[in-house]
Amino acid sequence: MTVSYSLEVANAKFCGFSKLLFRWKGSIYRLLYKELLVFCGMYAFFSVFYRFLLAPKQQELFESVALYCNQFTNTNFIPVSFVLGFYITLAFNRWWGQYTSFPLPDNLMMVVSGNVHGTDERGRLLRRTLMRYANLSSVLILRSISTRVLKRFPSLEHIVESGFMTSHELKNLESLHSDFNKYWMPLTWFANLASRAREEGRVRDDIALKLLMEELNKYRAKCSLLFHYDWISIPLVYTQVVTLAVYSFFGFCLIGRQFLDPEKGYKDHNVDMYVPVFTLLQFFFYTGWLKVGELIINPFGEDDDDFETNQLIDRNIEVSMLAVDDMYQNLPPTVKDKHWEQRHFPVPYTVSTAAETLKPAFKGSTYDMRMSAEDLEIHRPADAPLKMQYLPVRGSLADGLDNLLQKGKGILRGGSLPSLMDCSSHTHEDECVDADGNNVHALTLKGDLNVSYLKEQKESMIKLVVEHM
Repeated sequence: MTVSYSLEVANAKFCGFSKLLFRWKGSIYRLLYKELLVFCGMYAFFSVFYRFLLAPKQQELFESVALYCNQFTNTNFIPVSFVLGFYITLAFNRWWGQYTSFPLPDNLMMVVSGNVHGTDERGRLLRRTLMRYANLSSVLILRSISTRVLKRFPSLEHIVESGFMTSHELKNLESLHSDFNKYWMPLTWFANLASRAREEGRVRDDIALKLLMEELNKYRAKCSLLFHYDWISIPLVYTQVVTLAVYSFFGFCLIGRQFLDPEKGYKDHNVDMYVPVFTLLQFFFYTGWLKVGELIINPFGEDDDDFETNQLIDRNIEVSMLAVDDMYQNLPPTVKDKHWEQRHFPVPYTVSTAAETLKPAFKGSTYDMRMSAEDLEIHRPADAPLKMQYLPVRGSLADGLDNLLQKGKGILRGGSLPSLMDCSSHTHEDECVDADGNNVHALTLKGDLNVSYLKEQKESMIKLVVEHM
């Protein structure tokens, strides 16, 4: 069964992942403990053999071999990290691709329920048969790639007994000779039955039939992709290279990482210890990495974290029949909702989530950007005729300019050039309407005025606004 721990890591907290280290099912300990015990046993054997069973001359020979092997336990000689990292990345992408390729009938059953009409027995029979064919196809393909499903349905008679297929359909399936997998045949029955439903008027137009065929082809494509994932594996040579790299590396470690007699003055052998702690950690990480690749390279087995294919089969057939049979035209009464008379639809919060209402809604990263008055000034060439200069004010002073002015500092906040609008030239202050229908007061100035005069007018206007705040 797939091991899920999403709830335990929903919130980041102190030592959040540490609790997961004490799980056994689906853990790296369960996956690796046999290899770790074998490595520890072999290391202990060579240690005892060196310390108690060899003569002094033989010990010197062993020490020479150990020093020589220790040179190759450096990862620069055997690129364990490189080959493992690339291999696990490839295996994980393949694992995720297989998960996303699992044929789920949800889209197909919605289309069948909405486009194959009829409340009589014939209409019900057509809808149920169409979805039964779709689920039969997924059972046939999963039976070909998943050991769990094959153990559940060891023969086609078991599929007939389960109700996915009738005895007549089994005879029809077996009468059609093919040297290849026949998982696609029920989908062909689906297509032919949908065409017949169109002829009978159960599918009311060609657009609905086209939609049925499109969803059917998407479903068939996922079944086909699962089959090809099972057929085409990661090249065997790559898997062999990774396995040999890891095992040969720790094979050299069995002798090269032995603790030699510190009295003989060998380099880096100043302390005599019986347990190679860091070598064991290295074995745990590298070999554990390799076991992860072994686990995810084929998720259709019976490991703790393999896909729950039998449970998915049960789920798919249940929701399919529920959607096209019990729920067909079974609608609740259409009534006015609770907030029909209100302008807005207020959604209440519980006490534990009420604090979220105090957070302002995100309106864009530049919404609260502050700009000075000089930044808002429209640049015009010196030789161009300048007829007017304006400062927009939306509504009252409290609401104007979208709070462009920061109190006491003369800073315009939230303003931008698109928010400024042109108004027709007048001699006095008039109201204009912008693109959103809001009233905008524009101070217009007629005549050929120089830039310094315009600046004085603008500064006086800003000063007036600040004094009223």
